[in-house]
Amino acid sequence: MSRIFAVKLEERGLLALNGPDLRDFLQGIVSNDVNRVSPNQSIWAAFLTPQGKYLYDFFIAQPAEDTFWMDVEAARRADLMKRLRMYKLRSKVEMADLSEAFEVHALYGELPENLDLPTQAGASLSYGDGILMRDPRHPAAGLRLVAPANQATQLLSSLNAKTGTREDYDSQRIDLGLPDGSRDMEAERATLLENGFDELGGVDWQKGCYMGQELTARTKYRGLVKKRLMPVEVEGSLPEIGTAVTLDGKQVGEVRSSANGRALALLRLDIFKKEDNPLLEAGDAKLKPRQPDWANFWQDSR
Repeated sequence: MSRIFAVKLEERGLLALNGPDLRDFLQGIVSNDVNRVSPNQSIWAAFLTPQGKYLYDFFIAQPAEDTFWMDVEAARRADLMKRLRMYKLRSKVEMADLSEAFEVHALYGELPENLDLPTQAGASLSYGDGILMRDPRHPAAGLRLVAPANQATQLLSSLNAKTGTREDYDSQRIDLGLPDGSRDMEAERATLLENGFDELGGVDWQKGCYMGQELTARTKYRGLVKKRLMPVEVEGSLPEIGTAVTLDGKQVGEVRSSANGRALALLRLDIFKKEDNPLLEAGDAKLKPRQPDWANFWQDSR
């Protein structure tokens, strides 16, 4: 029997967008190709500043024709809606905040083998009045369930999901090197390629123009990525978000989210030119960088 665990992501919210101009509207402002979104496929995408800096990231799913759901950071959803409305102009698109009526749950562990869901990242299906999807960033990240609050318990029970912990879920996410919104990516400073959007399918290079596209493309094709967000093993107390990472007394990065003796850290790539595991410190803790299976950090730095 599979052992699957579920944790309610309290910090997530849900926006609904619908209307005949929906795809054209979003296609011009988000980093991924919204024409890939269907009832059977969800995506991960970002909304950037005109200068190509990170503002928001979200998961986009399709529960019905001409309707998208955006799984977003709850605390920042009002500002995201405000910005979306600024760019809507005369597009026939309506927006609503469904956060009070819906919940987002992450499922991790040994997922059911008989689940009628393809194994690729972002594979989706209707589940009750909600959507069940494989995490669009990486198949090993587990599932996400977006469902009405009054159905969530029943739907999780039908999956035989036990109650999990946020720390265990974060530990798995960090092991995979997956960023978690503004906890890991500083708004108006971070760039997509520093944070794995290329390898993790969060940006499409063929879709044409979108806001911030020019700088993002220039960064990729000119090899201008100087830092990367990566997992680190922590020996000692877990440092707080923003703690400086040092090498030989000089700052070379900073710590982001952490759990269970692991953390994500944004580190300069030039520190890996001589060795894969330089002796890094953050406060009283020692850090050992680790390369997830989808990444090429060491080789890209040489």
